[in-house]
Amino acid sequence: MRLVAAMAAAWAVCGGAQAASVGFATLSVPVAGDRPLTLGVWYPTDAPETVQPLLLSRQSVAAGAPVRGEGLPLVVMSHGTGGSFADHYDTAHALAEAGFVVAAPSHTGDTYDDHSRALRIGERAPAIVRVIDYMTAEWPDHARIDAGRIGMFGFSSGGFTALVAIGGRPDLGLIGPHCAEHPTYFDCQLKGGEPSTAMSAGGYDPRIRAAVIAAPALGFTFAPHGLDEVKVPVQLWRAGADRILPHPLYAEAVRGLLPTPPDYRVVEGADHFDFLPPCSPALAQAAPQICGDGIFDRAGFHARFNAEVVAFLQRTLR
Repeated sequence: MRLVAAMAAAWAVCGGAQAASVGFATLSVPVAGDRPLTLGVWYPTDAPETVQPLLLSRQSVAAGAPVRGEGLPLVVMSHGTGGSFADHYDTAHALAEAGFVVAAPSHTGDTYDDHSRALRIGERAPAIVRVIDYMTAEWPDHARIDAGRIGMFGFSSGGFTALVAIGGRPDLGLIGPHCAEHPTYFDCQLKGGEPSTAMSAGGYDPRIRAAVIAAPALGFTFAPHGLDEVKVPVQLWRAGADRILPHPLYAEAVRGLLPTPPDYRVVEGADHFDFLPPCSPALAQAAPQICGDGIFDRAGFHARFNAEVVAFLQRTLR
């Protein structure tokens, strides 16, 4: 009987005993006083998948198919500097296959084709709040979402964004002294619009109940007490050979500042961009700097990484 009960619980968490096909749509989300957000949404469906282009990559999805299931948990994703909603499509697919709805915005002015706000990182978390508002109240299938089970995934600048969204309070005034000491670091060489040390209002969202954070940018800005109010469980990932955000000022700083120890994972041999999916030939030609050196097994790592992300969010968003 206990085995039957456990199987029933697993069915309820995952939306069914068998992995779903994955539907996908690209949407435009209106934002008051600003340009609309481009939003990628992955979700469970019964429709068959086909291979579809996704910017310079390809993914297997059922484009525009009906949503399957009720009471579905939601995960919002935030990409890194100069990225897009498509940056973590494989992780999004794994989550949707397991019964989650995944919503990933392209952050306005901080994408591969628009760097005009790359230094205005304080604007990112309010965009996440807007996405959650949209998905839980305005998305055509919003009634299928369980608004009591919302998680977040963030990589690099998206990791910083996630920390703010779950209650972190950074001091961006610490960036100046940091860059005076480390002028060659990636975050000290960014260009894109006017630099800002201001945080936009309204970035904290208490609806987020768990967060997965990979290689977070600007971890040092939360010292000494900027993470004291974070109450949700966190899975924190660090690339062991990160040359973009080198140890220990970023992920390790966050680890030490969180009031409750996170589920902390160090990926030995991984560089910063190994948290992105393996590159297609077209992407490798266009942006070789994010595609790795061919030594680290990115594909093998992502199979494990995606499984761990799914398992963590299943546990914490019951």
